Amino acid sequence: MKLLRRQFLLLTAAAIATPTSSRGAVAENYPARPVRVIVPYAPAGPADILARLTAQKLSESLGKQFYVENVGGAGGNIGMGQGARAAPDGYTILVVPPNIVVNPAMYETVPYDPYKDFDAVTIAVTSPTVLTVHPSLPVQNVKDLVALIRSGGIKYSFASPGTGTPPHLIGEHFRLSLGLDLVHVPFNSAGLAITSTLAGHTPIAFTSLPPAVTQVQEGKLRALAVTSKMRSPALPNTPSMVEAGYPDIEGQGWFAFIVPAGTPKDITALLNREIIKAIALPDIKEKMTALGFEAVGSTPDEAAALFRSESTRWARVIREAGIKAN
Repeated sequence: MKLLRRQFLLLTAAAIATPTSSRGAVAENYPARPVRVIVPYAPAGPADILARLTAQKLSESLGKQFYVENVGGAGGNIGMGQGARAAPDGYTILVVPPNIVVNPAMYETVPYDPYKDFDAVTIAVTSPTVLTVHPSLPVQNVKDLVALIRSGGIKYSFASPGTGTPPHLIGEHFRLSLGLDLVHVPFNSAGLAITSTLAGHTPIAFTSLPPAVTQVQEGKLRALAVTSKMRSPALPNTPSMVEAGYPDIEGQGWFAFIVPAGTPKDITALLNREIIKAIALPDIKEKMTALGFEAVGSTPDEAAALFRSESTRWARVIREAGIKAN
């Protein structure tokens, strides 16, 4: 009887050890083929820029191509839904903003569950929102803009990267807290929102920094304030909302790398290490700082915790503003 029991224990230990060894082998051979990086938004936005910068470095360090695929539409739901249905094998990665946890509060249904369908890899970077205007507007600062909108001569509109994005929610908070008559015009990316403001169609914009920085530096847009607590190194001459006299209008976006739930943990750990290493490289860090990104490089657990806290925060704003996606 003791012999049988000993044999049973040995067999059980072997059964437990085998998957662990197998999982270790997965990371050793990864990646064996190209890896798709889904950006659930149109090209030229901040998620796209971050994805392309990082994918290039991952391709170089891991020896296989990491290629970006833009799957825009429905506030990111189409691309995120596609990612949720992908095989959890490490060959599909997504780069997402807070919409991953915001959209369920705005849409009646979304094609994914942010917690059940995905595993967090890292919060890669943060990026403050910037308030910009077309140079034709006779304003030099935020107080001028508030006075112009309140004058009532013209009904003004503001562009954002899309319904429920942090820039939109900050713009709505700006509108509601100051009692302004502003019309929100959503786009499918920050790049498209900036293009509209450049053309004068939507003379005001709340967007993330990356697509706006060059336009501001070239004088094609006027930056009135960034919504972080401090000035951004990318736009050192642009005051924060605190300096502009509106300390309550604060917030920033972030961009995370995630994978389909069930992706082997050793692959997730490998991706975490390689992404953090990539965004810390001097050339990448210099480019990201110039564009308004601030490197973070969190652990998967820290990223998952932020998802939960941000979901609660933005859901409250959405409810108070009565925001619903079309």
